[in-house]
Amino acid sequence: MSTPAFTADEAQAVHRAIRERRDMRHFAGGEVAPELLRRLLEAAHHAPSVGFMQPWRFIRVRDAALRRQLHALVEQERVRTAQALGEREDAFMRLKVEGLLDAAELIAVTLADGREHHVFGRRTLPQMDLASAACAIQNLWLAARVEGLGMGWVSLFDPAQVASLLGLPAGAEPIALLCLGPVHGFYDEPMLQRERWAQRAPLASLVFDDRWGTASALFDASEKKETP
Repeated sequence: MSTPAFTADEAQAVHRAIRERRDMRHFAGGEVAPELLRRLLEAAHHAPSVGFMQPWRFIRVRDAALRRQLHALVEQERVRTAQALGEREDAFMRLKVEGLLDAAELIAVTLADGREHHVFGRRTLPQMDLASAACAIQNLWLAARVEGLGMGWVSLFDPAQVASLLGLPAGAEPIALLCLGPVHGFYDEPMLQRERWAQRAPLASLVFDDRWGTASALFDASEKKETP
């Protein structure tokens, strides 16, 4: 059996990776060595999954024409999303929201077909397949940061159109286009926070004791905010 706790230096490294992971949009081209990419995907594959169903599937997009087609679909959805934002349309259109054509690697993450056969942990919460796949993406993200690579999760696309381009079987569903590769530098803070699109909420406003809205005793009164 492994030891219960990491050393202080090991723990600090883990927490540093968590704090400094960023949703990257600006990439520096280059390449990711095959052995490194395999190592990152291995980290993703070691994610927890409900009922050990392992619903993630990874498609490495190597064809340049296919990448451009995916980029076109993302651009279409970017415009539609901007229009749906109303008064924030112009501000959204000024944001860089993807790096599909700039990143060294583009990896599509899909949910596997046949997921309905996995009942363990999903009978009342079928969305746990998505939650499990998100854990794999987070593992990949943290492992990439440790290796000095940036990663960005792009979800601006029509799932049916992406499924068609990627030749997914019936029942499989795309959930992410991951841009991965070298970057010029990591953002000091989340990009959307830096661009004043949104701010990180105080943790004390998100943690309750026993009932929704009951401020947690974990935090000082000065940290607690009234929650609607």
